[in-house]
Amino acid sequence: MLVGSIRVEPKEAVVDLTPPGQLVVVATPIGNLGDLSPRALEALTTADVVYCEDTRRSRILYSAHGLTPRAPLQSLHEHNELERCAQVVAHVRAGKLVALVSDAGTPGISDPGERVVAAVIEAGLAVTSAPGPSAVVTALSISGLSTERFIMEGFLPRKGSERQRRLESWSHEARTVVFYESPQRLGATLDELAERWPLRRVVVARELTKLHEELVRGTLTSVASHFEGRETQGELVVVLEGLLDERVIDDEEILRALDHAFDEGASTRDAVDEVAQALGVARRHVYQLALGRTRD
Repeated sequence: MLVGSIRVEPKEAVVDLTPPGQLVVVATPIGNLGDLSPRALEALTTADVVYCEDTRRSRILYSAHGLTPRAPLQSLHEHNELERCAQVVAHVRAGKLVALVSDAGTPGISDPGERVVAAVIEAGLAVTSAPGPSAVVTALSISGLSTERFIMEGFLPRKGSERQRRLESWSHEARTVVFYESPQRLGATLDELAERWPLRRVVVARELTKLHEELVRGTLTSVASHFEGRETQGELVVVLEGLLDERVIDDEEILRALDHAFDEGASTRDAVDEVAQALGVARRHVYQLALGRTRD
């Protein structure tokens, strides 16, 4: 027998009052400390957690602008980025504002940050930026070379087949190529490139935005000669012209040009130099073809 009824009160919806967290990728100066943007300043002073490639370098930046971080700075560099991912995701999920900075420029561009950004996105959380300095874009914008289409190659492999494959891929690359190089390897790299493409234009940008900023422009041959035997210091960005003519120069065309030079009375050495420069191909390859021609 039903003697009564039970009234069930509807449960109140549980409202999550935790503010939405986010990761902010903060670009910092590549040389001139005055290039820190107002938004970057705001992010660095309001963030609940700041992850830095090198906390010592970041403290110098804070000090130069009279800033004080809200919390101790945390390290995030190439050796610990993977293990930091879960930590950063947890902070953002908890509603914290997390700032990410590298030593200079924009995090994730040949600097730590790529994995952390991917992890936060994979977790379905917010990533934004306080954009600003980037050595790649700075060098490209004042290079005088085409900026409509370009590729960024980071640092070249130091040696071996991987390096050769990378360079070979540039043989028919119509886009402007931007890459980083160390002062110790710059001369050898320029010599190697000049051997392949002597007339291709290049710009070497050194110490961008700093007191001793220097840009050296010219063909690969002339720029390689400029740096030959010279002790170079500072941070370097190299901007290499894309091939304006994507036509492939085959061996038959090189041999015809060599035959013409020989018919004009040129020596093997002069013929090789003339053809390599005229066609924009590697002198070494022309020389090998010329040796075969003279033996015939």
